[in-house]
Amino acid sequence: MMLADHVLRDPLLFLGFAAEERERAGKCVSEPHAGDCIVETVKPSAAAGRFAERVVQGRDDDGSVERVIIWIERRPGATWAVGRQVNPEHRETDEPRRDDYIWEGHELDDCLEAANATLEDDAVVSEEDGATELVRPFVRDELLAPLEKFFFGR
Repeated sequence: MMLADHVLRDPLLFLGFAAEERERAGKCVSEPHAGDCIVETVKPSAAAGRFAERVVQGRDDDGSVERVIIWIERRPGATWAVGRQVNPEHRETDEPRRDDYIWEGHELDDCLEAANATLEDDAVVSEEDGATELVRPFVRDELLAPLEKFFFGR
């Protein structure tokens, strides 16, 4: 019979501590990062969370060309949001403002209803101003595809 005490004292099976061998790394960095080094966080674009987007071309009250963007996005906390921006190219930043959001909630069907109602309103006004372009409505399937990709990677 062999006990643990016998194994630890056996020269062949001795489990003593040995000095660790150090890696041969440099002692210090010879030169700090130069001024052209880009080391900072990159903010995601405003469109990163958008799952669907429509553009309605029309005219404003003065007769100038107006571009309205309506989008559906997925926000943190499993919240859907519908946004609307008028002439975003004239803004200083492409980040939506708080008042650009017209609906927020958890139900996808309610989200689609709000987005399509907004889209319909803008499309009707655009048609009254003489625009002939058709804008397709938001549909459930176009939102589910990126949602599945987000959750399941497919």
